[in-house]
Amino acid sequence: MTTQFKSRNMPERMNLPFVGLATFAGQPACTDWDRLDGADVAVLGIPIDTASSYRVGTRFGPRAIREASMFHGFGPEGVFDFEDEVTYLTAEEVKIVDAGDSDVIYADTKRSLANAELAVRALLDAKTMPYILGGDHAITMATVAAYSNEKPIHIIHLDAHFDFIDERNGISWGHGSPMRRASEMAHVKGITTLGPHNMASVSRKDYEAAKAYGTHVVSMRKFRSIGAAAALSHIPDGERVYVSIDIDSFDPSIAPGTATISHGGFSYYEAKDLLQEIAWRFEVVGADFVEVSPPYDPSGITSLLAARISLDFIGSIFHERAKRRG
Repeated sequence: MTTQFKSRNMPERMNLPFVGLATFAGQPACTDWDRLDGADVAVLGIPIDTASSYRVGTRFGPRAIREASMFHGFGPEGVFDFEDEVTYLTAEEVKIVDAGDSDVIYADTKRSLANAELAVRALLDAKTMPYILGGDHAITMATVAAYSNEKPIHIIHLDAHFDFIDERNGISWGHGSPMRRASEMAHVKGITTLGPHNMASVSRKDYEAAKAYGTHVVSMRKFRSIGAAAALSHIPDGERVYVSIDIDSFDPSIAPGTATISHGGFSYYEAKDLLQEIAWRFEVVGADFVEVSPPYDPSGITSLLAARISLDFIGSIFHERAKRRG
């Protein structure tokens, strides 16, 4: 896993989190997408924030999450979770590589998104699960579009907002539009939005459009009332799902580093248990984690949360796959 440098004249290395090149959780880098060496997961950064409508800075999100994730680095023996009494992320269950970033063309959102789509298609062609680090939420339009040659997918969307804006002043690819654009894709068979809250989460027009499409919505208040299992009960077991996680779905008390904070969001354990339920019940074929903005995260807790949740989720997905294999 973490690179070990060896010399006859040097003792065994400790490889502390602040030592070495920053890759996701200290896992090997593989930026040649034609040579992913049988990786189960490829972590890809898409550092775009030119589609943000308010505060920018999410272009630095992938790098900050990688740096924070070094704190959670692990070796081939994995990580023991005493609460679940399970060891996750072992070498036998999952091989993770850091695939670097898709290329960004400054001041050209559409070309940058096209590059992102090509990058995700390359990972899918390599039969590895893409785990995407954003970037603003516009990247999800590109990442979901990349699945057009795959079997249909259902999107599970964790967000403070509906992200169902059609267009504003002729702009139809902003970070408030990814679910609207996804709803227009033939390979997307449904959308579930979990955790929207507060009055600014959606306009009446966009809310009615989302409901007319068939978006299944579980507000934050309702989620806390019914729990994760009930919130997902409308999706058949074994469904192929793509999970899109906006950091603003979390309460700003634990995730202040984002463009459009909204009070009342998920706690760490609410999100962890929800994502574990998703891993237990469905076939997760990809995920993105977006809208982490380091300039508004001076203590680094937002990036650290994104890294921890990502590793929890990946660990749950592949632990369940290993159990199914017997």
